[in-house]
Amino acid sequence: MMRGMGNMQGMMKQMQKMQKEMTAAKDQLDQKEFTGQAANGLVEVIMTGDKRVKSLTIKPEVVDPEDVEMIQDLVLTAVNETLEIIDRETEKSMGQYTKGLPGF
Repeated sequence: MMRGMGNMQGMMKQMQKMQKEMTAAKDQLDQKEFTGQAANGLVEVIMTGDKRVKSLTIKPEVVDPEDVEMIQDLVLTAVNETLEIIDRETEKSMGQYTKGLPGF
């Protein structure tokens, strides 16, 4: 009976250690910056790992007042590319902790 309690304590310590590592990895990822572009860099978005937009740059040569829809499409493309980059990095960084867990 006591032997089982020792295993349980060991498992709890291991889980706490893994939780601390996971939190540290997530915090590090949240601080990291990711860049996505559209139209060969004419539109650029920089976001943090927690998916907050830090900056949006639109080069003057892409601005055509008669074609605002194109700018909107380029911004969407750059934002979506950045989100995909963040998701891939999140999976790479956090996947070791979440593999096999339900909902991940």
